[in-house]
Amino acid sequence: MYILNNPHRSGAKLAANAPYPSVEASKVGALLSRCPAAKETPLVDATGLAPVAKFWIKDERERMNLGSFKALGAAYVIATHAVAASPTPDATTLRGRTYVTASAGNHGMSVAAGAKVFGAQAVVFISETVPETFAERLKAQNATVVRDGADYAASIEAAMKAANANGWTLLSDSSWDGYVDLPHLLMEGYLQMAAEAVTQCDAVPTHIFLQAGVGGMAGAAAAYARKAWGDEPQIIIVEPDAAPALQASISAGKSTFADGPDSIMGRLDCKEPSLIALNGLARDADKFLTLSDDEVLEMLPVLEQHGLSTTASGGAGIAAAMRPDVQEALGIGPESRVLCILSEVAE
Repeated sequence: MYILNNPHRSGAKLAANAPYPSVEASKVGALLSRCPAAKETPLVDATGLAPVAKFWIKDERERMNLGSFKALGAAYVIATHAVAASPTPDATTLRGRTYVTASAGNHGMSVAAGAKVFGAQAVVFISETVPETFAERLKAQNATVVRDGADYAASIEAAMKAANANGWTLLSDSSWDGYVDLPHLLMEGYLQMAAEAVTQCDAVPTHIFLQAGVGGMAGAAAAYARKAWGDEPQIIIVEPDAAPALQASISAGKSTFADGPDSIMGRLDCKEPSLIALNGLARDADKFLTLSDDEVLEMLPVLEQHGLSTTASGGAGIAAAMRPDVQEALGIGPESRVLCILSEVAE
C-alpha cells in the first residue's frame, strides 16, 4: 500500500487542452428514461465489513443487464447520437454507422449493446490476453470482434487505425490530446450512478473510495460528489501498484505513462490516464492509493461470503476500505461513513 496526498486539490488543470468532467446528471436521467432496461441499482448496507458507522456499497452488477457501470457510458453516447438524428429513434436510426473501440472488458459490451439498439454496427478490438468468453459475449450483442495486439495499448492503436481507414466513429472510454469530446460525453453517462448514490445515502459520507483505470468512472463520480456534498467527504482513488497512472501523473504534475507488470486487476491495469479524468481528480480527489494484487485478492472471499462477489477490478475500492492498515492511515473509525462502488459482476 502506498498513499499520496494530492498537492493539486482545488487547483488548476493539469491538462490544459482537456475539460473537467461534466456534472449534468439530469441530462443522463432524461435519456435513460427512454430505455426499458434502465433502472436504479441498489445501495447495499454492508456495515459489518468494517468497524464503521456506515459502509455503503453501490452495487453495479445488474446495471442495464450488462454486468457493470460501463453500461452507462458508451451506450449513452450512442443513444445521444440517435436522439440527435431522430426525435423518435428506433432500431434503424443509426443504420450505416459503425462505432469502433478497444476493450479489455465491459466498455466493449456497452458499445455493442448501444449500437445494437439503434441499428449501428460495432467493431471491438481485443488483445491476445482477453478471454474468449468475453469475445463470445460481444458477439452475442452482434459486435464484430477483432483480436489485435499483445495488450490494451496495442488494441486501441489498432482501433484508431481502423477508424481512420474506414471512416468509423472511434468511441474510447479514455481521452487524450485532440480526442476529448466523445469521452467527455461518455463520462457524463456515469453520472447516473453517482446521482443515484447521492439520493440513496441517508447521510454524507466521510470517505469515498473509487477504483480507477484510466479514471473515467472515478473522475465523474468525484466531480458529482463534490457538487452534491462539497468538501466534506475525503475522496480516495484506488489503483493497482502495477499501473499507478493517476498517482504517478498527480505526483509529476502532468500526464505520465506508468509502466509496470500485468495486474490481475485487468480492467484497472491502465498505464496512462484519461486527460479529462486527470483534470477532475487533480481538482477533486484528496488521496491516491495503490494496492498490490495480493492486498486486493485476500479481501475478495469476504465479499463473496456477504453476497458481494466480484472481480479484483470490481472490488478494489472496497478491498482498500476494508483493510485495517488503510483505515488507520486515513483515520477511519467508529464514526466514519464509507461509500464504495462494486463496479462489475464476477467472471
